[in-house]
Formats: sequence, C-alpha cells, structure tokens
Amino acid sequence: MIHDDALALLASWTPPSPHDETLRDRYLAHLRSRPDGLLKSCFPDHLTAGAIVVSPDASAVLLNHHRKADAWLAFGGHIEPGDATLAAAARRELVEESGLTDFDFDPTPLSLDEHAVDFCSDRGTVHHLDVRFVATAVPDDDHVVSDESLDVRWWPVDALPQTFDDMYRLIDVAITRVAQSTLPLSPS
Repeated sequence: MIHDDALALLASWTPPSPHDETLRDRYLAHLRSRPDGLLKSCFPDHLTAGAIVVSPDASAVLLNHHRKADAWLAFGGHIEPGDATLAAAARRELVEESGLTDFDFDPTPLSLDEHAVDFCSDRGTVHHLDVRFVATAVPDDDHVVSDESLDVRWWPVDALPQTFDDMYRLIDVAITRVAQSTLPLSPS
C-alpha cells in the first residue's frame, strides 16, 4: 500500500528544482523496478522519509544532533511496516526523534536528497533516497532527546550549527516554503 502511495505522490509532485526533478525520476525508476524499494532490507538503495521543523515565523529550525552521523540534521529515518504513506512515516520519525506532539505538517514533499550512509547496513554502504517534508512548531522546550540523538535544539536561522551543505540547502528551502505559505498546514 505505501509503495503505491509513494509512486503516486512522487509522480504527481512538482519538483522545485532541476536537482529535485532528477532525483524524483531516479526514485520513481527505483520504485518501479523494486517492489521492496521502501524497505531497509532493499540493498543498496531504499527510500527514507523525514521532516524539518521550522518556527511559524520562519526564524528558527529544530534540529537533532544525530548520534551515529555525529552531525546536526533534520528528523527522519526508515519506513516501517505500519506506515501507510511517506508523509505518515515522516510524521512518525519526527515524533519519535523529537518528542513533539504539537505541530503542523505539510503532506506535500519539500525536497529530495540521496546520500550514502556507512552505518545503516552490515552489507556495506547504502544510499538513502530521502523524501523530506516540512512541519511548523512554536519554539519552546516541548521536545526531547531520543536514543538516536545526542541533542535536540532550536537554532536561529542566522546562527545555525556546523552541518552538511545539503542541510543548509534544506533549511533554506523549508524557510522559504513556510515564509511564503498561504495554505494552512495540516495539524499533526
């Protein structure tokens, strides 16, 4: 069921950049050739889902210092058997990794990212084909640090921590979407 949802969602999605369009086409080809393409067991590539959390005024982002990656990242991870949609998987990962319960969530993908991960499989390096969404929440202390993180913290957009270049791109895209949004996000 989630396989069909992922195909339909990505096929109908209008990518915001040529980079995202290239990745969307790669993800669609992967899903069409691999019925197991969403599962962690699919080697060496599988889809993952995640969300970046932005304050409603687009002035801050909530990030987690990921334990295994040892880097400040958005929230996300593997698709699990109970996930009905990619958006549901991203929401679940957000809640598990941040403890947030009060947030709004946009079910339209924000961006795509493919990245190699050395610690995901004992068979070698895998590629996460990440589908990213955006959520908004009021910056406060209503978050927790999960077992997967060393820290979870709100960062002003003008004082971000050291991270990967792609995270800065994702933050820029998320801030722009939230700042320009005229449609209400759906409640969590």
